[in-house]
Amino acid sequence: MDDLTRKHLQFHDTPRAMVAMEVDYPDGATTGWHAHPRDQLLYAIEGVMIVRSAEGFWIVPPSRALWLAAGLEHEVKMSGQVKIRTVFIDTTTIKHLPEKSCVIEISPLLRELIVAAVCVPLDYHEGSRDDRLMRLLADEVRVSDVLALHLPLPADPRIKRVCEEISAHPADTSTADDWAARLGVTAKTVHRLFAKETGMTFAQWREQARLLFALQRLAGGERVIDVAFDCGYASQSAFTAMFRRHFGVPPSSFYR
Repeated sequence: MDDLTRKHLQFHDTPRAMVAMEVDYPDGATTGWHAHPRDQLLYAIEGVMIVRSAEGFWIVPPSRALWLAAGLEHEVKMSGQVKIRTVFIDTTTIKHLPEKSCVIEISPLLRELIVAAVCVPLDYHEGSRDDRLMRLLADEVRVSDVLALHLPLPADPRIKRVCEEISAHPADTSTADDWAARLGVTAKTVHRLFAKETGMTFAQWREQARLLFALQRLAGGERVIDVAFDCGYASQSAFTAMFRRHFGVPPSSFYR
């Protein structure tokens, strides 16, 4: 058992309903596949996390955090030097928190609460300042906006093939009709399977895949115009309009 595993076990074995820990990773590092017995608020004050699970994957920059449901097996890959500050929460005790894994927006207050929480000892007393800090943190999570940074993965092998090709080649402009011809089905079947398997239309899934691809590239410091063309957009302005529609800011401002 390595030191990081021992550290995680200490944080899961505490009788307190909420505990926080910190761990730093170098660029390109990965946690490997694992799961936690408690729900987890996964946040990084620096760097970008790319999180994969059977449900899909997420891109998590420092302005966002990922809520992971207890027991969900996942892997975290680091883009840049990543400084993780994470909170484990027993949701059988702390109620009215997200029921499903999702990305939430991190307000300045929530960020400072998470940073302060990692300094709280595992044996803090109920009713103490430390306890009130943790409960205020939970209150802030409850009122945080949920953001569309999740790309659901289908189980059906036909649609899975389409999704894998789109993810690998986001600039591909093949339509649902084109894919239907390759799969030997009707375009109506492609649309029906996308809705059933991902909860999105074909166009919505492709746009989300391009968006997440772009976030990874932008995190690496690449030029917006290069990312736009590699995502299949005819111009930087068209890409910027799509990006702003999702996040309210242009791509050049997202990681600031």
